[in-house]
Amino acid sequence: MLSMPVTPRHFTIRPLAPDDLATVVAIDAASEGRTRREYIERRLRAAQREPALHAQFAAVDGSSVVGYILARVLAGEFGVRRLALRLELMGVRADRRGGGIGRCLFEALTAWGQRHGCAEIRSAASWRDSAILAWFDGLGFELAPEVIVDSRVDGGSYRPERDDALAAAESAPREIDYGRPEANDHERLARDHADVRSMAPADLDAIVRVDRGITGRDRRDYIAARLTEAMDDTSVRVSLAAHCDGAVVGYLMARADLGDFGRSEPVAVIDTLGVDPEYARRGVGRALVSQLFANLGALRVERVETIVPLADLALLGFLYSMGFAARERLSFTRSLPNEPA
Repeated sequence: MLSMPVTPRHFTIRPLAPDDLATVVAIDAASEGRTRREYIERRLRAAQREPALHAQFAAVDGSSVVGYILARVLAGEFGVRRLALRLELMGVRADRRGGGIGRCLFEALTAWGQRHGCAEIRSAASWRDSAILAWFDGLGFELAPEVIVDSRVDGGSYRPERDDALAAAESAPREIDYGRPEANDHERLARDHADVRSMAPADLDAIVRVDRGITGRDRRDYIAARLTEAMDDTSVRVSLAAHCDGAVVGYLMARADLGDFGRSEPVAVIDTLGVDPEYARRGVGRALVSQLFANLGALRVERVETIVPLADLALLGFLYSMGFAARERLSFTRSLPNEPA
């Protein structure tokens, strides 16, 4: 167990425990003005299920939790090619702010990331949140070379020219490919272009094959972990597989997210989407995304977002044509040096 006694502040840093849930929820609610118990409870359960993919620490004064930090390992989301930590949530009790607790929690997170081979810490925040932005700046974060774009699920209108944009995007050898048809067209598009179903364990080998053909890497462990998560809790993750000619030819993985700095409403985050190059320009990507939008109503999620490199002008143009747009959230990154021998 990691222990970091700090003097004269009289608190220690230790791993977050299930018994800390109520206190973490209370600190978060006092800061956010609303309770996010369900979201925080899910993050704690995920850490218990996959401890190697989650870093969660508490600052403790005596027997009282006075601060916390939660992060998870990115092992394939958004096309990430090296391990990274995603800082999701951090909070300090109001009467203990300004005493270095947040920095000590971040140092514990940094040390954990170095030990586990992570190359960077990533996060996001609203450009209006001056307190978080100042904290990021003080810790050495920089703006990431990417943009966060999102769209309302029921926003925009379906236009014929979107077919051409999506077909062009599908023909490119990229991992991520999106579309944003109008809500009334979701079921029709899915029927017309592919048989889209929820991922099943039997799909794993085929999805790994398609993914390897697109990315050039074997990401079986990452895909298997996300599939397991989808099986365990359908209220958190949406994972879809597209079938054509009796074979799996595409996949989409997204998750419902109620946390992160500056979130004011639930959002679905598209982590990854791929289409077998042999089925490019046949509407498979459109069918997957249209089915995703159709499914989100059951999760009471009204927005979808994803992260796009600024250099990928073609993908940005495509997403904008689908009704996506850059909003108030900014993406940040901080490099982690290799752990000293």
